[in-house]
Amino acid sequence: MRDVLNELAAARRAVGTSSLPAGDAYTIEIRRRYDAGIDDVWGALTDPDRVARWLAAVSGDLRLGGKFTLGSGEHGEILACDAPHLLKVTWMFGPEADAWPGTSEVQIRLTPGQNGDTEFELVHTAVLAEPLFPTYGPGAGGVGWDLHVLALSAFLDGGDTVDHDALRASSEGREFIRRSAAGWGAAHLASGGDADHVASAVEATTKFHAPDPA
Repeated sequence: MRDVLNELAAARRAVGTSSLPAGDAYTIEIRRRYDAGIDDVWGALTDPDRVARWLAAVSGDLRLGGKFTLGSGEHGEILACDAPHLLKVTWMFGPEADAWPGTSEVQIRLTPGQNGDTEFELVHTAVLAEPLFPTYGPGAGGVGWDLHVLALSAFLDGGDTVDHDALRASSEGREFIRRSAAGWGAAHLASGGDADHVASAVEATTKFHAPDPA
């Protein structure tokens, strides 16, 4: 697998604002280039057997308007599916998620590059009042997406499957998480985030995803 820290540096991160049916929202955005054709990347996002290799096992009515469930606990509804360019879903987690309708959406947009590569853009939009943002800031979802974007890169590059538990336990993986949390903190600060909130959120995110070894 490629050096994970180089993979982290390959992505560009941004934090912004938006709105959802449930109210005012914030956005986290990841952009990067993959050395794979757009049809290959699209297949990795939509073929259940391939999705399971880098994200999680997926089941459900996998078509526009259908509902899906991931083995890792996330679930939602498919809001848009324009092959091979756009996929948009609601994105909820946990048994209490049904109490927060219209609070979280993920959109992925693919654009073909000039050299057979693909530009990848992921935007996760979540309401400001959702429970994780006050404590973790954009790193609440951002670090997890960085890990999945890394796994997608490994899969597209050579069919590798990333063992996230092993990665989190390794020194390299822990450094990846620390830098990811710091990167989302920098994006949050650049978007106008309060410096004290940013600092506390980066610390909380790092401790959550990479707690000190016992």
